[in-house]
Amino acid sequence: MESALNPFSPGSGLRPPALVGRQAEIDAFDLLVARTRGQRPSRGLVLHGLRGVGKTVLLNSFRDQAERADWFIVEIEGRTEASGREAVRQRLARSLVLSARKLQRGKLVSGAVSSALGTVKSFGISLAGPTLQFDVPAATGRADSGRLDVDLEELVEDLAPALSKAASAFAIFVDEMQDLDPELLSALLAVQHRAGQRGWPFYVIGAGLPSLPATLSASKSYAERLYNYRAIAALDEEASIAALSRPAEERGVRFDQQALSMIVSAAGGYPYFLQTYGQAVWDIASDRLITEADAADAIVAGTAELDMGFFPARWERATRSERDYLRAMSESGDAPVRSAVVAERMGVPPSRLSPSRQSLIEKGIIYSPDRGLVAFTVPHMAQFVLRQRE
Repeated sequence: MESALNPFSPGSGLRPPALVGRQAEIDAFDLLVARTRGQRPSRGLVLHGLRGVGKTVLLNSFRDQAERADWFIVEIEGRTEASGREAVRQRLARSLVLSARKLQRGKLVSGAVSSALGTVKSFGISLAGPTLQFDVPAATGRADSGRLDVDLEELVEDLAPALSKAASAFAIFVDEMQDLDPELLSALLAVQHRAGQRGWPFYVIGAGLPSLPATLSASKSYAERLYNYRAIAALDEEASIAALSRPAEERGVRFDQQALSMIVSAAGGYPYFLQTYGQAVWDIASDRLITEADAADAIVAGTAELDMGFFPARWERATRSERDYLRAMSESGDAPVRSAVVAERMGVPPSRLSPSRQSLIEKGIIYSPDRGLVAFTVPHMAQFVLRQRE
């Protein structure tokens, strides 16, 4: 069939043609918006799950909902590289200024909001330096101490209550939240805690790996009470079928039942894989009825595509010794495995593997779901590692 009409589009954060199986999360954010409109306090929202389950898509959907509600929105993404700390701060400052300029032109500008924009500029300068361009006088003595935790609290203290009078809110959307540097993460949690106590409409809306709740609790012991935590897992069979069949049917294309079952089984409920196999089968099929043979060819082609891009992005970041660790893990499939078992398979004492284990966790390739356990952050990574061995 014609590739230009292919509805499937695998990609990081790309909204699928049918966003299915996530209505509970969408409703939870709708409730947060509704409570804010009624000036009733609520908690922020944190999504956590493996890579490829659609966390970034959901985060973007929440942002769109917040934009429709005229919220003041800032977007940042955690980064692990050495330059990540400063890059995230620059992004935070510039995103604040862009939103402030939009607020200036909008219908929510009151005297209190206009005054708070001076605090926005002060905070932006403290993060990004005096080159930050924003045509508002900086507030003197507000958000300009150079201490991130103090300045962020003063920014929220000035801006969020001013927005509240217009039934609006201040939200910071954070993707890859586990990769924020400790200082910024601690400051966000502390200010979220303060905002909840004071009834300020300020929310951190985050997304990250399954380890994110533990990371937040390690930063601040009260973090477990700050957020509505949502574990984002693989789609069930019904939602997986809908993710494939609904976009196809809208274009007059049908799957036969066996073809649909084969692709759903191969994808394991993971939205990124469903999009990859869906894209492949559309391009392979020659008729408007997608057959079992088309599905079989698409699984081969889609897996090859994943092996060229999705999986190697993680594999190639691992050192030789770290790859040995991943090979030993892969013998247990995608299931969590004890670190001691990995060491036994490699024939070395567990203590010798601690540096490799920690490095792989820091790179976001594996995580620890419980004490003494490790697991892949990427679904089907074990099968990929085994294919490399072969």
